[in-house]
Amino acid sequence: MLTYTVELSKAYRLLNHGPVILISASHNGKQNIMAAAWNMPLDFDPPRITVVIDKNTYTRELIEASGSFAISVPCVAQIDIVRKVGTSSGRDLINTDKFALYDLETFPSKQITAPLLKGCVAWLECKVIPEPHSQNTYDLFIAEVVAAYADEFVFSDGRWHFEGHDDYVPYTTWRVGRFLPRALQFKPLFSFCKSIG
Repeated sequence: MLTYTVELSKAYRLLNHGPVILISASHNGKQNIMAAAWNMPLDFDPPRITVVIDKNTYTRELIEASGSFAISVPCVAQIDIVRKVGTSSGRDLINTDKFALYDLETFPSKQITAPLLKGCVAWLECKVIPEPHSQNTYDLFIAEVVAAYADEFVFSDGRWHFEGHDDYVPYTTWRVGRFLPRALQFKPLFSFCKSIG
């Protein structure tokens, strides 16, 4: 068996981290959306999740001000949206935001103020559980899920069912390869989730 020694600074790339998600937040009439690759469930009851959000992102500023954020789980068909919101910063936009700039359709959350992105396969409304040490040291946010929804076309009875619905598969680094043009298959998809949100 041949093995390849992986640089420790790249060891995180060996893990299946789940779907690339879109995180939206709003506060005082400002809103933003960014792509994030590092996320995971943390607890069942009450449901809690964790996400890593770099301290330099505009979305993080809005999350810290509002105490909440929304997660929209995009599907493979939304790869262009993920690229656009993951490679631009809302902080750089004047008199507009990424939703308007990229003509992103949304619908309102029920428990928080952040918008939810239409066309995704799942949505979670989250309230931050303040953990200053984890947030400041590791950029790790812990949040309680206060509402959750899924597209019943691909999720029902507590399970995903994508058979025959390839465009609806959540956008992940390990599943998406077969759906992308060959030239893009080997570029790590989390590279689109730059820390510029």
